Amino acid sequence: MIYPIVKYGQPVLEQSAQPITEFDTPELHKLIEDMFESMYAARGVGLAAPQIGIGKRVAVIDISTGEDPAQKIVLINPRIVARDGSQTGEEGCLSLPTFREPVTRANRVTVRARDAKGAEFEMTGEDLLARAFQHETDHLNGTLYISYVSPLKRDLIRRKIRKLQKNGEWG
Repeated sequence: MIYPIVKYGQPVLEQSAQPITEFDTPELHKLIEDMFESMYAARGVGLAAPQIGIGKRVAVIDISTGEDPAQKIVLINPRIVARDGSQTGEEGCLSLPTFREPVTRANRVTVRARDAKGAEFEMTGEDLLARAFQHETDHLNGTLYISYVSPLKRDLIRRKIRKLQKNGEWG
């Protein structure tokens, strides 16, 4: 099932998601499958459950955008345990469509998470994968990438969104 993507302004995006406590359930596997399907339909490389209106600590990532099934990553209850280096690049978000801003993040990141069966694992990513780990973990903590841009730029984005909402073009 393809879920609609929740857009900026919805409270679920700015709340800390609840940890998953039951693993390897049909409901969890279905949620993960639906999240990948929703992410691919929206042409994203990552998706956190709050972005489809579900306040749970689950994120999916595929920097191959569906080209290589081996690159599908499921992060449940993730925590970033190491950061190294720095990269600045344009970042966007499915919940803030059409907006892209330069954001500085760590260039190498190690995340500790659980898989769908509940097994804990660690994974290290660099470049785009490191950016995706940080971006999706932020979503689960109720933080959006625009919190890393200047207050002036953030205010400008918010004003543009308010105008779109007023015109019925943001929902």
